[in-house]
Amino acid sequence: MAAGAVAAPLLAKGRRVCKEGCPGCRLDQINKTNTGVPYLNFFYVWVVCLCAALPIQSLFPYLYFMIRDLKVAKQEEDIGFYAGFVGAAYFLGRTTSAVPWGMFADKYGRKPCIMISILSVIVFNTLFGLSTTYWMAIITRGLLGLLCGILGPIKAYASEVCRKEHQALGISLVTSSRSIALIIGPAIGGFLARPAKKYPNLFSEESIFGRFPYFLPCLVISALAAAAGVACIWLPETLHMYHDEKMEAIDAMGAQVTDLNIEDGKANQLGSDRMASTKSLLKNRQLMSAITLYCVFSLHDTAYLEIFSLWAVSSRKYRGLSLTSQDVGTALAISGFGVLVYQLVIYPLLAKYAGLIKPFRFAAATITVACNILQNTAVIQEQRGVANGISVTLMSIFKAVAPAAGGILFSWAQKNITGLFLPGDHILFFMLNMVSVIGLSLTFKPFFSMTSVMK
Repeated sequence: MAAGAVAAPLLAKGRRVCKEGCPGCRLDQINKTNTGVPYLNFFYVWVVCLCAALPIQSLFPYLYFMIRDLKVAKQEEDIGFYAGFVGAAYFLGRTTSAVPWGMFADKYGRKPCIMISILSVIVFNTLFGLSTTYWMAIITRGLLGLLCGILGPIKAYASEVCRKEHQALGISLVTSSRSIALIIGPAIGGFLARPAKKYPNLFSEESIFGRFPYFLPCLVISALAAAAGVACIWLPETLHMYHDEKMEAIDAMGAQVTDLNIEDGKANQLGSDRMASTKSLLKNRQLMSAITLYCVFSLHDTAYLEIFSLWAVSSRKYRGLSLTSQDVGTALAISGFGVLVYQLVIYPLLAKYAGLIKPFRFAAATITVACNILQNTAVIQEQRGVANGISVTLMSIFKAVAPAAGGILFSWAQKNITGLFLPGDHILFFMLNMVSVIGLSLTFKPFFSMTSVMK
């Protein structure tokens, strides 16, 4: 493509001139000529999102057994305490890196961010499966969350890699891949952990899978991530690469110094306006009420996943169910399948006739979808990137707190089976349900505020 063909449409953007061979411009030209759905690019996006979500969902079916085998807990009742911090390490790492990764993707491109994130899954998820000490497990999970910065940039990429009329489909692929991970992840973790004990005819105790009983599920996920990494080679970059300011000044029609000063003044004013606009988001009641709902129910969902998994496999003498990791994996996979069917088939019909809010007052499975819609309708299009960044950061904080708090409370419940007005496990699930009650109360006035569009 000739340089003039690239530069011409970009001059309309203002003084920011793209570099010759800009990948974003190249993709824009492709999307102008190809009006169909970019199925191949969408497939790559879906696979990448799936591989990034699997390490989260596959952990919980075998986490209790892993902590027990690491022999860090002095007594059985303490297993939940230590398991909670392993579950929280990933989200803590993601909390600290979410904003820097977004800045990296905006400066250097979406594709490098995606490639590094997939590489981090391959390396640190594999090392987690080879953990021989508790602190090795904590550090590898933390580094995985820190370096897997795909959550925010992949949403931007999914909307940029296609034409505007296909953006909704691109975003829905990101959501659906996580729903699929709710099914596949627990199945991988539940059925492939400790293979030498479950499938002695296939795996011996002397093999690497016998010496590292939690390596196989991690290896399978890392292999899928490696395949996704290879597929990423063909991912087109969507970010426009601009010249720096000095080059822009040289390329611009230079002699008009006065006009340049005027433009610079306008640019400075625009920058100030954007800063004020960003600060105003925190005062946007409709946005913040939707984000708060999202955070509260994210706390509940993650804590429930941790507590249920620990309770289901714990001994009956502690009022657990004594289930195997396969049983937990099966239960969570069936639950994930139910969520997927509900979101794809039932919820759209309910939302059409009852609105966004009423359905998730009765069924928590729709909260993530509803809150995402509410957040994006509460702000103008130019503010949605920042608004989603605030949402991801706050949500990650709540998700980091949830496993740690859930593990501590679970350990306390096992140590207080009797002697209280209720058994410890009853109090534990009662407290978990109270989080849901708090979230439910936040869907009513005066706290909750809905945009006029949603009304």
